[in-house]
Amino acid sequence: MTQGELPGPHPDERTLPEGRRNEQGIRIDPEAEAEHPPERTVLSALVKNEPGVLAEAAGLFSRRQFNIDSLTVGRTIDDELSRMTIVIEEPRPGVDQAKKQLEKLIPVVSVRELDTDAVQRELVIVKVNGEDPDKVNAITEMYDGNTLDAGPRTITVEITGAEQKIDDAIDAFEQFGIRELVRTGYAALARGEAPTAQVKQPNKAPTDAQVATQEVSDD
Repeated sequence: MTQGELPGPHPDERTLPEGRRNEQGIRIDPEAEAEHPPERTVLSALVKNEPGVLAEAAGLFSRRQFNIDSLTVGRTIDDELSRMTIVIEEPRPGVDQAKKQLEKLIPVVSVRELDTDAVQRELVIVKVNGEDPDKVNAITEMYDGNTLDAGPRTITVEITGAEQKIDDAIDAFEQFGIRELVRTGYAALARGEAPTAQVKQPNKAPTDAQVATQEVSDD
């Protein structure tokens, strides 16, 4: 060892830890680096009936650049609470982050990710040209819909069902020429006796693990 050198092996002779590293020499977590495919996820949140809650939640998703496919909100059996149903399509890390950020909002009481078999429904109102009323009525009956308004030039119908049924109905009505349509977005509840979301403490959202534990204890 020459004067001024530090003891130990030469840098080229040292054993390097396994795993890839960035330009700064920091080890890259393989799980964090891995690509995660987007997942279509339904989140159900109980929120307080306060002014600005919807804007606050929407602003959160906008700041985090989460893409909202659908967002619906309405009162529950508790007049002080509303249920917000949010459909997003994000990779799993993004979904987990969205849930955590929602839980941090003061007006949010509870958040839960719904299973894929949850009861999900959507309403669409379609206004089409009325030149062929008999054919329009046939398509409406095929999809268990209702005629809301019928005139000499337009017919307006409503269809309720799962997303695929709504998409198929819209495709079927396109042959008549769709003038306008509006979709409500998802409304969803968990199947069976398990509650979609539980209120245990104000502003304390139960985790999925806590919900599962409660379900086991109820049995």
